[in-house]
Amino acid sequence: MPRSFDASQAQTTIFEALADARQTYGAKKPILEDQERNPLSYTDLIRAAFALGRKIAAFTKAGENVGVMLPSSSAGVVTFFALHAFGRVPTMLNFTAGIRNLRAACELAGVKRVLTAHRFIEQGKLHDLVDALETLTTVTYLEDVRETVGLPDKLFAATAGALPKQFAARTKPSAPGVILFTSGSFGAPRGVVLTQANLVANVRQIAAHIDLDPNWVMFNPLPIFHCFGLTGGVLLPILTGMKAFQYPSPLHIKQIPPLVKDTGASILLATDTFVNQYARAAEPGELSGLEFVVCGAEKVRDETHNLVAERFGNVPLLEGYGATEASPVIAVNTPVDNRRGTVGGLLPGMEVRLEPVEGIPGGGKLYVRGPNVMAGYLTAAGLEPPEGGWHDTGDVVSISDDDWVKILGRVKRFAKVGGEMVSLTAAEDLAASVWPDGRHAVVAVPDSKKGERLVLVTDRRDADAAPLIVHAQSIGAPEIAVPRKIIRVAEIPLLGTGKTDYVALQRIVDAELRRAA
Repeated sequence: MPRSFDASQAQTTIFEALADARQTYGAKKPILEDQERNPLSYTDLIRAAFALGRKIAAFTKAGENVGVMLPSSSAGVVTFFALHAFGRVPTMLNFTAGIRNLRAACELAGVKRVLTAHRFIEQGKLHDLVDALETLTTVTYLEDVRETVGLPDKLFAATAGALPKQFAARTKPSAPGVILFTSGSFGAPRGVVLTQANLVANVRQIAAHIDLDPNWVMFNPLPIFHCFGLTGGVLLPILTGMKAFQYPSPLHIKQIPPLVKDTGASILLATDTFVNQYARAAEPGELSGLEFVVCGAEKVRDETHNLVAERFGNVPLLEGYGATEASPVIAVNTPVDNRRGTVGGLLPGMEVRLEPVEGIPGGGKLYVRGPNVMAGYLTAAGLEPPEGGWHDTGDVVSISDDDWVKILGRVKRFAKVGGEMVSLTAAEDLAASVWPDGRHAVVAVPDSKKGERLVLVTDRRDADAAPLIVHAQSIGAPEIAVPRKIIRVAEIPLLGTGKTDYVALQRIVDAELRRAA
């Protein structure tokens, strides 16, 4: 049975929580692995963190925000804990965000040092990013650091590994645990400071909501610069006794399904976009051994639900919901209560309030408060905490009597057409119903007669407004929710997390409308 949630359990540092997990689940238990297939036990992980952390501490200061530009890998996880062992703050850099956003992130967080790896830069062809970062920061390669680890470092790591709580830096649960940058779906990324207690609390909340088995394996192909990948794919398994298997890219569609089977994975974390592709590429037995799949970061389409059910039988596809500012999980379905069309039940310890949004009946804008809600946003003037502890999610939701959440749309994802509020997400759903195997996105543009009008961008070359109108009429949807202007593209622009990149999308639409004018 899931455990009850006690907020006081979260009043611990990240490294103390790691040491406690070793005590609970066994020092020799394999807990971390990646595609190199060299599993690390709790003790291996703690010793590696002390050995690497000691070297990093020699060229950084206590409390410093240290940039981490690494893929999901054992090295990435060891580096995260190494920084915590010596009281540095991991500042996770999104290497898919582009040079401008990466530089802005480093400037905002005052990053003077970035940790990366030669192999990663070579394989990812990220030399331009490194060149841009080197004008602002010192870029240090982990391979070079490891070469300097000598006998004194190994002896120190062995001693500290035996007594981790005594040797780890003295920090507080309220101290920063990580700095992350929001995905920037609708604008420039924002720096989010999550405390150590925020991260531990979210792990404990999830574990109290879903019954987890320490014998399970979590397969994480999501980036650790994204909160879903970091909390869900790294901290949740490691702090609850499950092995965390890290894979460097969700884009390896053909490689991931057989590896899921080969690693004995029990849980797969992904987004709708990727799960849909894995399910299409997988052989019949490759995903059927999973206990369940957890999807977040974007809406799960009916087509994906149906595809997984059809191809892999009784593997539940659990949709969840979160925000970087909430560490990130706010709600998630469970294997024993999985309600399609919702994003699941609120996690224990969450407080919510809904504020009415003009023109949108049946729900309200969601504000959340709880032990997992951030310390605040990074600004040039310092930390900007959420007012009264309440985070404005920007999402319009309805909540059932038993606290199950349904997303109606984002406040920014509504348009006012002829005086009526129209959900752009609902317009996207119309297109997905008509062309379920395509990828679609809808944006609003100014209109001199109606205020705003909808534009559908799709990768379906045969897309036309007529079948959309017919489908809308058949389900009783208002015709103003049907986009009349359609722009066909080779592919919809995506962020590194798999979400639609609405900033890039808006540029495509603006350019196309200028050409047509």
